[in-house]
Amino acid sequence: MSQGFSELPPLNALKVFEAVTRHLNFRLAAEELGVTQGAVAQQIRGLEASLGLKLFDRLPRTLALTGAGAGYAVSIRQAFELIDEATRTLRPEPNRLTLSVTPTFASRWMLPRLPGFTTAWPDIDLRVLASERLVQFHHEGVDLAVRYGRPPFGAGLDATLLFSQTVLAVVSPMLLAELGDPAASDNCQRYALLHDGHHLWPAFLAFTFPNLSLHHQHHLRFNQTALALEAAISGQGIALTSPHFVQNDLTSGRLVPAFTQQMTLDAGWYLVWPRRPRQQAPVMAVRDWLLAQVSG
Repeated sequence: MSQGFSELPPLNALKVFEAVTRHLNFRLAAEELGVTQGAVAQQIRGLEASLGLKLFDRLPRTLALTGAGAGYAVSIRQAFELIDEATRTLRPEPNRLTLSVTPTFASRWMLPRLPGFTTAWPDIDLRVLASERLVQFHHEGVDLAVRYGRPPFGAGLDATLLFSQTVLAVVSPMLLAELGDPAASDNCQRYALLHDGHHLWPAFLAFTFPNLSLHHQHHLRFNQTALALEAAISGQGIALTSPHFVQNDLTSGRLVPAFTQQMTLDAGWYLVWPRRPRQQAPVMAVRDWLLAQVSG
């Protein structure tokens, strides 16, 4: 026959004790717990009496844990953490999901589609985390990521292609009218090349002008594609990007293709998630929604 816990002090007294050990002040502990200062003092006195030990030294302006109290505080806090973890496991929050994306993907692709996501999945509380660095899924609470490159992305991770990388050169129509067709090599030299973190201009020039070696003089360098695109819209030069990031700009006429050619790379934008996700159903729902946005 299993044994009960007949020697346990009242759990409410232990909860009060744990709060007091953090504040070392009856009044502050009482404010946290929503009870009176007298009730807190009474719970501590009762706990000390039931244990037959003094847990706190009462000093003029504060409290100090006794040796016995300090050791007991560590064990009680660990016990409450175990109870808290068990309860969270029992009652997970299945509708909260963190999606990690690059800043350019966030501003240029994700933000215009968020109203549609909210309509399709009103019960999923989506947190978009924009970062260039690779995230640690479990340590940082990330459920799903969009990353540029090619698989594999790491042990224990699954990945599926969102869209392959096609490189398009874009320019402001006003700058194009001013400087002329950049497909003519002499005209191309008149444009500033707007670089981003992918450093694709040397390959793109070799692809576009296979019989020429262009030693371009005008360069502006940014660490994000989104910034290079803003510079292109304001007429500062030609930027390279995925067509997926400039659909609205091309439709509205803020940008136009600088060259008819598009260069295809052996890389792409991938959805990446842990093989054993914390929340299977919401992760799969968001993954499928993102894929549908590309194919739709």
